[in-house]
This record gives sequence, C-alpha cells and structure tokens, in this order.
Amino acid sequence: MATYVIDERDNQLGRSIVTDTDDLKSYYQDLDTFNAGALWTVANEIEPWEPTPMSDPTIWRFDDLRPHVLRSLDLVSAAEAGRRVVYLRNPRRKDVAACCGWLFSGLQAMRRGEGTPGHRHAASALRYIMEGKGAYTIVDGHKILLGARDFVLTPNGCWHDHGVTEDGEISIWQDGLDIPLANALEANSYEVYPDGAQKQLYPLNDSPYSYGAPGLMPINDSWQHGYSPLMRFSWDATYEGLNNFAKVTDGSPFDGVIMRYTNPHSGGHVMMTMGAHQQMLRPGEATKAHRHTGNVIYHVSKGQGYSVIGGIRFDWKEKDIFCVPAWTWHEHANLSASEDACLFSFNDFPVMEKLGFYREQPYLENDGHQPIIATR
Repeated sequence: MATYVIDERDNQLGRSIVTDTDDLKSYYQDLDTFNAGALWTVANEIEPWEPTPMSDPTIWRFDDLRPHVLRSLDLVSAAEAGRRVVYLRNPRRKDVAACCGWLFSGLQAMRRGEGTPGHRHAASALRYIMEGKGAYTIVDGHKILLGARDFVLTPNGCWHDHGVTEDGEISIWQDGLDIPLANALEANSYEVYPDGAQKQLYPLNDSPYSYGAPGLMPINDSWQHGYSPLMRFSWDATYEGLNNFAKVTDGSPFDGVIMRYTNPHSGGHVMMTMGAHQQMLRPGEATKAHRHTGNVIYHVSKGQGYSVIGGIRFDWKEKDIFCVPAWTWHEHANLSASEDACLFSFNDFPVMEKLGFYREQPYLENDGHQPIIATR
C-alpha cells in the first residue's frame, strides 16, 4: 500500500487521533506476536475520505506499439504463447499486470491460417478488432466472423479460441479482461480445451443473426446465462445507432452522444463484471469534466482529439488506447471541425453497481473544464 499522507480532516473526533506512547508501542509489539493489531493504527489509511485511484492516467499510441506487436509474429508462435499478446501495463499496476484498476488489456496479433488453442477461464474477456481481415472466434461452439471495429464477447467460463481464416490477412485486436479482479478475489482458474481447437457446433454467425436485430428476440429463445447471447456487436450497426441517436439528443454534457452495449435478453450490461460503451463527439465538441468510481479503458474508434485526465492533456487519434482511473476528473474534445470522433470503452461498472459502490460527480469550477497542468 502507498505511504499514507496525513489529511487535515483526520484531526477530529471520529478519526484516529491516538498519540503513541511507549506503553502503546509495547502493546502493538505484543499484538504482533499473535498476528493481530490495533485498528486505530491503520484506520485512517484503510478508510480514505474518498475513492483513491490505484492507477495513473496513461496512453498507449498505436503507432508506437504496432511494430512491436507485429514483431511478435516472428518471435513466438500462437500455439507456444497460448495467446500472442503484448499487454498494456499501467506504471502503478505492474505487480498485477493491469492496464487500469483491476482491468487487463493487450494487443493480440495473428497471421492468416493461425489459431489459438482452445481454453476457458473464470475471468471474462472481450475483443475489439483493430485491423486485418478474416478474424474469427469460436465461443462454446458458436463461430463468429469479425471485422474492423467489431466488438466481441468471450464471457467467463466459456470455451473459446480465435484465429484468422486461410484467405484472411494479419489481424490485430485489443483484448480486455478482468483477470486482475478475478485474481484479487482468488476466484480465477484456467483450463485447456482437451481436443486442441473447438469444432463449430452451430451455423456460422448464429449469435448475431439470432440476436442482432434491434428490438427483436427469437420466439423460441431459452437463453439462461448471465451474459449476452449476442456476442458480436458490429461496427456498422453501432455507428448507425450513434448517428441516429445524435439526430434526437443533445447528448451527455460529459460524454457527448454515448450508448451502452447491452444484453438484448436482459437489457443490462453485456457481461456480469465488465460493461462497454461507444460514444460520439460531434465536430468541434468538447465535453465537461466529471469523475466516477470504476475504471475505464478507451480505444479511439474514429477521428482525433484529446482528453484531459486529472489535469493532464492526452492527444489521441484512431487506434490509440488510454485509460481513466477511478475517481479521476476527465473530459474529452474532438479536434476536427468537420468530422465526428468515436471512442469505444470498457469498464468495471457492473461490479461497482452490483456492490452499491457506483457514484459520479461533476466538475463545477471553470465552467466544467479542468486547468491543464501537463501534456503527454
């Protein structure tokens, strides 16, 4: 745990204001021999006045990472690696291999004709396709073809593997998982599919064909899982939805035109521990700042702009990835006067909401805009 910084608010009744004496220090040593301790010695540290982020705002620029992601193709095979992924490491979360908070993310590359060994794990996973052609996933026997900017689920406990068809092209996609969370809860596990790769058990693309039409549900639907039966959310349909919504809304003052990817069966989040959004910043739009519990990892789907996160300006363009740690002020701006910009994001909001921890706060000073103290 980081060194605790004394807050002036701690100097009041209701907080620990005990002054140590020689007798108390001896008492603490006696307790320590029994693997015990006095709460008042740590109370102010473990019960902060407000949510305390454990991660730094960070950006990973695709132009910097792409050559190294492609280099991995020549250094290790997909079969040997299990998953050939260059993971994104937050400077303050190296100990748990996290991108932000308790969320993992990385970039996975595959050649045409390659496939990963089938596997499953307790952690939930998602993919966002960045480039290439012919990528696919198989989830519990459901084979789904994937295109650029498509969002796909591989929910926890499901057998899954990925690959690129023989007539495809080298493909790169972003992975997102809650591995750090599952590990922190001591609930994670991993299994290798006994036959190497799964067989396709259902008609190709049966998931999006069955559940992908807006407002329609198969009459014989019997879905009983906690995650979405729709496992691929296509970019074309998503972008059309954003544009249609933009015709009838002023949008959120903090996020522009924003829509949540949803489980068509329940109307809730797509998975039990991770949620996802796609948002549009209209030409020249600059949002106001707010903060919330929960960590968010953003992927620039389209356009260019910048975000101010904790007073630091991060300029971004298509395929860049950046994160907003929990309870950190943030706002976004589209630098184009003629084209929209779109941001895909995934988060741990379902966990925050289920546990009753979710809260949000607007930035009230300077007409809702943070002072910029640095640029990265």
